Amino acid sequence: MTQLFSRAKPVIGVIHVGALPGTPRNAQTITELVSTARDEVRLYRDSGVDGLIIENMHDVPYLRGEVGPEIVAAMTVLAREVRTQFDLPVGIQILAGANIEAMAVAHAADLDFIRVEGYAYAHVADEGLIQSSAARLLRYRRMIGATHVQVWADVKKKHSAHAITADVSLGTTAETIEFMGADCVIVTGNVTGAAPNVEDVREAKTHCHLPIFLGSGINEQNISHFYDEADGFIVGTAFKKDGYWANTVDPFRVERFMKNLKKVSRPGESQ
Repeated sequence: MTQLFSRAKPVIGVIHVGALPGTPRNAQTITELVSTARDEVRLYRDSGVDGLIIENMHDVPYLRGEVGPEIVAAMTVLAREVRTQFDLPVGIQILAGANIEAMAVAHAADLDFIRVEGYAYAHVADEGLIQSSAARLLRYRRMIGATHVQVWADVKKKHSAHAITADVSLGTTAETIEFMGADCVIVTGNVTGAAPNVEDVREAKTHCHLPIFLGSGINEQNISHFYDEADGFIVGTAFKKDGYWANTVDPFRVERFMKNLKKVSRPGESQ
């Protein structure tokens, strides 16, 4: 992780690209989608975040475990545009659980990491049963020559039921994610915009040696509470207008967050 970021505890801003072609809510051309994404990259870049991640969260309802070529093509165009506009680390997630496709896009667009749901163990999401993808994903990564693309895996994925693995603790899941070759563990709250349980974060840290990123609910008010608990932060909802994930990026919210982050940073940590 240190080879990607200069800041000790990096902040990753989220770009929720508009609904893509072929999805129920699509209302924009690729050119329009690219223009919006480019504007958000500029806002994030000027605010001093350490990295970006692109997600297709507007593509509801999500397909389960795979997407069509139209989504792969659109996300590749968008990802490449973000990459050319931003010289710090960039990642991608393709919902829901389209991890093979995300790896293909990351490789084609020269991205640095992918965010993966359903990496180790199974869970039930609103799309249905999501199976473990680790074995196929890492073999595919090797096959296409993309071993430089890191895998950041969610543990006990939000918006999901985990009754089928109720006898497997969050800590054991984090340990398994490490054993199965991921590069980072992501801990979240139960839903988008909800902060994690601090005990969950600590449990993940005590069971594996991977960096622990917090993937939901971190904002300018609670960053001081979570700063010492995690190795980095993926922030989407808190950076959007009115604190709602579907809105566009609000530069003033990003600026306030980054100022608060600096206040709680330790002497000697890169800024």
